Amino acid sequence: MENMELLKMVRERAASWMSEDFDPETRRQVKELLDNPENENELIDAFYRDLEFGTGGLRGVMGAGTNRMNIYTVSMATQGLANYLLRQFSGTAPSVAIAYDCRNNSRLFAETAAGIFSANKVDVYLFENLRPTPQLSFAIRHYGCQAGLVITASHNPREYNGYKVYWEDGGQIIDPHDANIIAEVKRVTGISQVKRDANPQRIRMIGEETDKAYLEKLKEMSLLPGAVKSRSDMKIVFTPIHGAAVKLVPMALRNFGFENIISVPEQDVTDGNFPTVVSPNPEEAAALEMALNKARETGADLVMGTDPDADRVGIAVRDDKGALILLNGNQTASLLLYYILKRWEETGKLTGNEYIAKTIVTTGMLSDIASKFGVECHDVLTGFKFIAGLMRRYEGEKTFVAGFEESYGYLAGDFVRDKDAVLSCALIAEAAAWAMDQGRSLYEMLIDLYVEFGLYRESLVSVVRKGKSGAEEIMAMMDRFRGSPPESIAGSEVMTVNDYLKQKSFDTISHLRRNIDLPKSNVLQFILRDGSLISVRPSGTEPKIKFYIGVRGNLDRREDYTEACRQLDEKANNILIALGVF
Repeated sequence: MENMELLKMVRERAASWMSEDFDPETRRQVKELLDNPENENELIDAFYRDLEFGTGGLRGVMGAGTNRMNIYTVSMATQGLANYLLRQFSGTAPSVAIAYDCRNNSRLFAETAAGIFSANKVDVYLFENLRPTPQLSFAIRHYGCQAGLVITASHNPREYNGYKVYWEDGGQIIDPHDANIIAEVKRVTGISQVKRDANPQRIRMIGEETDKAYLEKLKEMSLLPGAVKSRSDMKIVFTPIHGAAVKLVPMALRNFGFENIISVPEQDVTDGNFPTVVSPNPEEAAALEMALNKARETGADLVMGTDPDADRVGIAVRDDKGALILLNGNQTASLLLYYILKRWEETGKLTGNEYIAKTIVTTGMLSDIASKFGVECHDVLTGFKFIAGLMRRYEGEKTFVAGFEESYGYLAGDFVRDKDAVLSCALIAEAAAWAMDQGRSLYEMLIDLYVEFGLYRESLVSVVRKGKSGAEEIMAMMDRFRGSPPESIAGSEVMTVNDYLKQKSFDTISHLRRNIDLPKSNVLQFILRDGSLISVRPSGTEPKIKFYIGVRGNLDRREDYTEACRQLDEKANNILIALGVF
C-alpha cells in the first residue's frame, strides 16, 4: 500500500511537469518516464522529493524532475537566494559573481541564474567562459559582491551537476546564512513564483582582467623565486582532466618561473562528458593515467591533475627507484605544509601568532608539523567552508597560513576562501624545486618527514548506495554505529567515541562526557587504544558512506619504509574487516 501511494504521488507530481510552464524537451522526457512501466524506479527517483538545497547549495543528477538538476530546480533555488539577498541587503542593490565549469549544462545553468538575479534587481558579474572555483571566491572579494555562485559538481561523475553558494567573505555559506537561505528556497514551491524577465543591463561579463588580478595575487605567494629560477626547466606534466584549469594552471606555473610544462592534449579539450576517463576525480588513480603515461614518455619529474572546477589537485612524484607514484591528499598536504612553514621560518615571517586549519578526517601529521614551528592547528568539520569560517572568525587577530582537507584540497593565504588547486599546483612545483636544490626529491622529503614525525597511513573506503533505498540504508548504518558503538575494533579497545551530531565525546574508560565545540554534523569517530582513528560519515554530495582509517607507527630509517607501510596497511585492512566494510 505504501508503495502504491508513493507511486500515485510521484505520478501526480510528474504530471504537473507536463504543463506549458515547462519546455518541450522536458515534457518529452517526463512523458517517457510516465508512459513506460520499465521506467518506474527512475520516475520515482526523479519525483519522490524536491532536490534538497543543502548547506552548500544543490547537487544531483541532471535530468527532468523535482529531484534532478535542471533549469527549473536551478531557477527556483536562485529565486529563493535572490529573495534572501534583497532582504539581507535592503536599501542597496546587492551583487553576485557567477562562475561555471566544463560540465554539461553548466553554462546554461549559470546564464539562467544570472537572468533571474537580474530580473530581481540583483547585479551580476558573470564569467564569460569557464573558470576555476577558487577564482569565483576571489572575484567575490575583488568586486565587492554580497554573494557568489559556481555551477559545478566538482569531481562527481559526468551525470551530475551542482549549484554552490558563497557569501560576501568569499567562503561558502555557513551558519546562519545557510539555514536562512534553505528556508527561503523552500518557500519557492513552483516555477510560477520565479521572476524570469532578465535585465541584461544588470549583467556584466568578466574575464581576462579578473584573471590578471587573480594571477598577480597568486604570484605574491611564491616563497622561493631563486629555487624556481635554478630549476625552471623542471619537467612538469599537467592535466585539467577536461576542466576549468586548462589555462589558469599553466599560466600560474609560468608566472612562478616554470617553463617546461607538458600538457596532455587529449585532456586539454573542454568536455563535460570527460571522454578519456571514467571519473574526473584526481583522487582516483585512473583519472591520472594518461598524465602518468605522458610523464613516462617525457621523463617528467612531477605530474599534477586537477578536477573539473580546479579546487582539487592530485600529484605523482618519482620514488627512490625513479618510478612514478601517486601521493594521497594527506601526503601532499604534509609536504606542502612543511615547505610553507620552513620557508616562513627561514624568512622570519613566523611571529607566534599564526595558525593552520584542517578537517577532522585529515592526517594528524599536520598538527605535529605545525607544532614544530610554533603554529596553532585548528580542527574543523569536513568541508572547506568551515576553514573559511575560521578565517573569518580570526580575521585581524591571527594570521592564517594554510588550510587542508584530505580530499586533495589545499589553500595558502587568505585572498581566496576555498581550496585552490591553481595556487596549490604552483606551490607544489615550487616545493619540488626547493627539494631539488637540497639534493632531495619530494618523495625523499616525505620519507624524512615520516622519520621525524612518525609514519602516518590513512585510507578511505566509500560504500555506494544509490537511490531512495540506498539513502535509507546509509542512514540505517549510521544509526547502528551510533546506537551500538563497538567496544573494540580489530583487537584494539575503543577508548573514545566522538559523536559530532550529538556534539558529545565519550571516554569509554572514565565514562566521562565532554562537549564538542563544533557545529552538528553526522560524523562518528572511534579512537582506539593503539592510536588508530576511524571516522564514519555519509557523503554530503554523493550517494555513499565513507570510512576514514588512520593508523600510525614509528619509522627509524628510510630503509624500513616499505615494510613499515605494509604492516600499517594490514592493520587498516583488519579494521575495515572488523567494521564489516569488506
